[in-house]
Amino acid sequence: MNIPTGTKSLPKLTSALLAAALLVSGLPLTAYAGDTWPFKGDSAPGANQPNVHGYTSSHIANWSPQTDPDAELLRSRVPLQERIAPFAATQANPALSPQTRMMNVSGDYGNAFIENAPYTNKFAQYHFNFWQYIDYYSYWHGTATAYTPPEYYDELAQKDWQQKWFEFGMLNIPNPTYTDAAHKNGVMSLAGIFFSNNDRGQQTYKQMIVRDEQGKFPVAEKLIAMAQYFGFDGYFINQEEMSPNVAVADIPDYIAFMKALQKGGLYVQWYDSLNTQTGANTFARTLNDSNISMLVDKSTKEPVSNSFFFDYGAGNTQITGANNYLANLNSSLGTSYSLYDVGYAGLEAGRDRFKPVNGSALAAKVDAAGLPRLSLATLGADFVHAGLDEDMGLSYPVSHRSENDYQWMTHLREQLWWSGPNVNPKNTAKPAANTVSDVYADNRYWPGISSVIAERSVIQDNNFYTNFNTGHGLSYYVNGTVSNNEEWSNMSLQDIPVTWQWWQETTGNRLTVDFDYGPEYNLSGTERYKYKQIGGFNGGSSLVVNGNLNAENFLRLYKTELSLKAGSKLSISYNKPSAANSSSMSVGLILADDPNTVVKVPVPDSGRKTSGWVTKELDLSAYAGRTIAAFGLVFNPGQGVVNNYQMNIGQLRITDGTAVKPAAPADLTIANAFTDTSEMVVHWKLDPDYNKVKQYNVYVNDVYMGGKYDEVFYLKRLPAKSGRLKVVAVGADGQEGDAATLNFNLNAAVSNLKVNSQADGRFDVSWSNTGSTAGGITVRVQSVNWTTTAEPVQQQKVVPAGSTSAEFTGMPVNGDDYIVTVTAGTVDPVSVSGRFMDTIAEPYAEAWSWNQDILNLPMPNTRDWRYLYVYEDGVAKSFATTYSSGNKPMIVRGRTTKASLSFRSTANVVYVVMEDYAGNRSEPVYLKGSH
Repeated sequence: MNIPTGTKSLPKLTSALLAAALLVSGLPLTAYAGDTWPFKGDSAPGANQPNVHGYTSSHIANWSPQTDPDAELLRSRVPLQERIAPFAATQANPALSPQTRMMNVSGDYGNAFIENAPYTNKFAQYHFNFWQYIDYYSYWHGTATAYTPPEYYDELAQKDWQQKWFEFGMLNIPNPTYTDAAHKNGVMSLAGIFFSNNDRGQQTYKQMIVRDEQGKFPVAEKLIAMAQYFGFDGYFINQEEMSPNVAVADIPDYIAFMKALQKGGLYVQWYDSLNTQTGANTFARTLNDSNISMLVDKSTKEPVSNSFFFDYGAGNTQITGANNYLANLNSSLGTSYSLYDVGYAGLEAGRDRFKPVNGSALAAKVDAAGLPRLSLATLGADFVHAGLDEDMGLSYPVSHRSENDYQWMTHLREQLWWSGPNVNPKNTAKPAANTVSDVYADNRYWPGISSVIAERSVIQDNNFYTNFNTGHGLSYYVNGTVSNNEEWSNMSLQDIPVTWQWWQETTGNRLTVDFDYGPEYNLSGTERYKYKQIGGFNGGSSLVVNGNLNAENFLRLYKTELSLKAGSKLSISYNKPSAANSSSMSVGLILADDPNTVVKVPVPDSGRKTSGWVTKELDLSAYAGRTIAAFGLVFNPGQGVVNNYQMNIGQLRITDGTAVKPAAPADLTIANAFTDTSEMVVHWKLDPDYNKVKQYNVYVNDVYMGGKYDEVFYLKRLPAKSGRLKVVAVGADGQEGDAATLNFNLNAAVSNLKVNSQADGRFDVSWSNTGSTAGGITVRVQSVNWTTTAEPVQQQKVVPAGSTSAEFTGMPVNGDDYIVTVTAGTVDPVSVSGRFMDTIAEPYAEAWSWNQDILNLPMPNTRDWRYLYVYEDGVAKSFATTYSSGNKPMIVRGRTTKASLSFRSTANVVYVVMEDYAGNRSEPVYLKGSH
């Protein structure tokens, strides 16, 4: 849980979400994007809201899901989906080869530093919507380690990213909802490991590659276990330490460490930043004898990593050299490495954006026909959102990217980056004049990722559905009606994105295509979109097509491999607010055995104006035995020109009747009800067959609260304190199954639940009684995420009915987390969380050593430390800080340079004192001389 720090025992403090900047400084893997700041007001995080945090090597070595805050709520359970076979005939550019792969190293939602929530009630975040062009997504921003006090992200830290005085973990794991979306689309989700001179303070690779007594790598074993538990697929490793460089003597162990990850079944991409012959931080930008050992052990042919991310300077000379080197390697080893499999040439998206330098960098990686000579990678493509304010020439405290009114800009900027300068992957020609200055971009230089990467798809078998849900909304709609009017973000709910945004075939006007988020979505700042805002059908958005329809227009939507049977049908839910006219809408099918023909299946009466959402079912049995290779929608004006035409598409479903209606989820329970903050955590039993169940939807009193393919869900704000909890599974055809329900009444439970943890171990719990309840009142105290006690605390007392307090003794005073649950008779239990009184700072307990006058101080392993004071003959030693921020009279967690771990001292008496986040100081530990 997200527990506050301090010397008192308090309920969890509410602190604001922090949107991401890409906090990386090692050169040249440097992404530039605007810093982001806490969400406030209704968007501020809940007191018990789960969030992703960073990890040091010692955290990883000691990791377990039982002691890792929020671990249960940070898992992705969606299995990696298989992609369909390439089919050039339906590609926007048939010349592009599917062997060219794509790595996207980027931020996730944007709230990264301290409170990176999987899902929350904030619309204006980054929601990646182009999975069809990538094969790997690695999350890149840096995340503060667990228990970092949110108040450390103060105004100074917000103004200047080099003034963040807290510890970033060398590991940041993927946000689980992003992994869900990645896996839905057949994309591997990779955690980020990063070592540099500045951003990770005292952390160094040496702590990661430590061997145990059996010669194994504890950190590697736990990295494998963490990937398996949290549900991601591997790691992107960026080793950029300098002064000192990587020790040449350590490189064999580094290679062995990487092999251990390989043997654990993980995908590992290595940033090519290390000369293995010298240990220097250098960038070959090709393959040679000085880096090949990080890809393959030539003596055993064992893989060390799966691929390289080449630095941005990789051009034709370096690519030719890499190809020649691989050919010789394959000849000598008898291997069959392809540069498309192992070589990813980098592009600096976050820094260079839409500038000419990025267009030139891409041109240097393609052949005369414009086809890539190897695979590609980008760093910081989330600049389309995170860098908006910078591109507007604005700085702190302006944060338009976190405001709803500016999301149309970030959305269009993302389409320009991926679909190309014309927002049309079929036409990626760069215009002579900039036509997108209104979104602070320039489309004269960047041809778009779609110009070099072939689109991919996972849509196959017999059933498919989409609600055109992008993963966020200003309301949540159920069957065309607002169920919950709060804004929200949840990438777990994102549908498979439209494959082509937007490929239209017409001899007339190109219609405007957009995602319609409803009337709350403010489009008054642009003339680009002029449609009646309707909102979604199921989710937060629908697909809207509008404009002057003067010729037939075929809007291609999805690349597929859907087998049609005698029972196959297509269901379409649409809303046409524009006037009745002679227009018609058809579903356009492209069948695999005749890809040059568009088979039109008319939607009856689609020219009529509707009075809301209409659902029509189309019979596809005439095409039984054939395969849909792609499909879209055909809009025809009929007679003349239809001005101000508008059609909203809320849902498309192609089914053959084989989808099983899911059963009601078993074992629905309320794990915790935090009455005073209106939060709740619910559990049920997960159906492990993702082919049958695609997600679970959670309702309270029929108000939609969120969803995920999982067996646990956090509710941030209950709409009522009594009523009916409902959880229902969604099947392969997009239809909900039977519901599991559970009645609750928190109005009858105790309220005003308070805890007072005292320095003598006394622990007082008090509450107010809501009404008369028969039977005793049970009070249970449990420690969670315990790290400083051998066993978790579990104590329980039963006090008479009508009591308003209970007292416990002998409780910890070490700052560990707790949950207190009070159950009055048969009434629903309620809980409060917090931290035990913290009066203890653990003394320094690492294996320090002297080498003559050189003192070696391993980084403290305890979770609760802020400063380490080193006293030489009674005087506190000063240490340099990262980003050249001045010397401090102590080692500052996360901000003192690596040199602090080893230094010369000629003092007669040397001792160290630890200080924790609560301000407690430990007893001194003498390293030389005596007290």
